[in-house]
Amino acid sequence: MVANNIETKKDRCDTRPAAKVAFNPAALLILAISFCTCLLAQTHTTVRHYKERVDDTPPEIAQAETAIQKNDFAAAETLLKKALDKDPDNKQSWTYQAWFDLGFVLNRLNRTDESIAAYRKSVGAKPDVFESNLNLGLMLDRANDPDAEQFLLAATTLKPTAHVEEGQARAWLALAHLLENKKPNEALAAYVKAEDLTPKDPEPHLSAGQLLERQKEFSDAEAEYKQALALDPHSTDAAVGLTNIYMKSNRLSDAEPLLRRLASAHPSDAIIHLQLGRVLAAENKKDDATTELQIALKLSPTDADAQREIADLYASAGKNDLAEAAYRPLLATHANDPELHRSLGQALLREKKFPEAQQEFLTALRLKRDWPDIYVDLAFAANENKNYELTVRALNGRALLNTEMPPVCFFLRASAYDHLNDKKNAALDYHHFLDVAGGKYPDQEWQATHRLIAIEPKKH
Repeated sequence: MVANNIETKKDRCDTRPAAKVAFNPAALLILAISFCTCLLAQTHTTVRHYKERVDDTPPEIAQAETAIQKNDFAAAETLLKKALDKDPDNKQSWTYQAWFDLGFVLNRLNRTDESIAAYRKSVGAKPDVFESNLNLGLMLDRANDPDAEQFLLAATTLKPTAHVEEGQARAWLALAHLLENKKPNEALAAYVKAEDLTPKDPEPHLSAGQLLERQKEFSDAEAEYKQALALDPHSTDAAVGLTNIYMKSNRLSDAEPLLRRLASAHPSDAIIHLQLGRVLAAENKKDDATTELQIALKLSPTDADAQREIADLYASAGKNDLAEAAYRPLLATHANDPELHRSLGQALLREKKFPEAQQEFLTALRLKRDWPDIYVDLAFAANENKNYELTVRALNGRALLNTEMPPVCFFLRASAYDHLNDKKNAALDYHHFLDVAGGKYPDQEWQATHRLIAIEPKKH
C-alpha cells in the first residue's frame, strides 16, 4: 500500500499530494521598490509514505498509521514508540518506516528537534529512501542546520515511492532554495533540473527568475519570468517579476500594458493594482497611478506598501495635506521608521507647519543619526521656527558626517550665526558660501555680499 500526505513547512496542515501550498520566499524586493509576493509550491513540504509491510512488522505500526489518518498524533506517537521498543538496536527491516512515521508525527506535534532525530534514525536504518532523506533535509533546512544540503542532495539521487518526476523535482527545488544565498550558480543548475523534470510547472522558472533578478542578470531573469507566465498566464508573481525587470530596464511602455491586461483579468488582485500604480507613477501619470493605488488599498486596507506608495505619490504631486493624512496612520504602526518620519516632516514643511515638521525631523534623527540629509531638513525647519541655535547644531552635525555640505547650507548657517549676533562665524560662512556658490544662488549671494558689507565695513 502506498499513501502520501503533504505537510507544509509554514503551517503544517495536511493536504493531498496534488494540492499546492502557498509560501513566502525570502527578500523579494524589487529595485528601490519593495513589495510582498507569494509562490505556490511544494518545495518546502515534508512528505509521508508507507512501504509494503513484511510479515514481522509490529501491528502497532499499522495502528499508528490509522491514528495518523485520524490526526490523533499523540496516540500514534505512543504506538510507534511501543513498536520501536521491540527493536532497540534498530536492526529490523521495518524500523526505518517506524522512525519515519515517528518523525512525521513529532513534526505535527511541533517538536522539531525530536522529529529531526527520528528522521535521522530512519535514514540511518535505510539510507536509500527518497522520502526519508527529503524530509530530513527539509526539517534541517527549517532549523538552519548545514547538514540539510547533504540530505537534500541525496534525495535528488533517489527514486520516490510515487509521482517520480514530481518528487524528484521537489527535491531539486528544495535544494535550489537552500543554495540560493551561498551557491547561486549551483542553485540555478538545480532549478534547471526541476524545470526538465516538470516542464509544465511554472514554479522552477519563477524561482530561477527571482534569483537571476537578485544577481542583476535581467535578461535571463526576463526569460524565466516569461516562461513562468506562459505556463500560468494568471501568475501574479510572474507578472510582477517581469514588470520589475521592465522597470529596472526603463521599459515602462512594456510593463504598463501587461499589468493593465492582468488588472482587467484579475480586478480583485491588490498586488497587480499596486504594481500598476508604481509603473504609472514612474511614467508620471500621477492621476492614473493614484486611482490604481486607491484600488489596491480598497482591496487590501492594511497593506503598508500600498499605503506608503500612495502617501509618497501625494507628496510628489504636491498634495501635501493628503500626504500628511496618509503618513500619519502609517507611523501609528511603524513608529520607528526614520524614513516615514522624514517624509511626514517634509510634507509638514511644505505645508508651513514648521514646529510639527521640526519634531518629525528630530525623531527621524534620533532613529538614524548617520543620515546626512535629515540634518539639513532639520536645519531648514529650525530656521523657519527662528530656532537659530538648533539650526547651527544641525548643520554642524551634518558637517561632521561629511565636510562637503551643499553650498546653501553655508548660507543657512551664516544666517543663523548672524541672527545669534555671532558676526565672526557668520562672516566665515558667508565667505565660504560665496566661494562655492558659483552664481547658482543669485538671491542668497546678493544677501551674503550685503551682509558682509555690514559685518566687515572696513574690508569694503
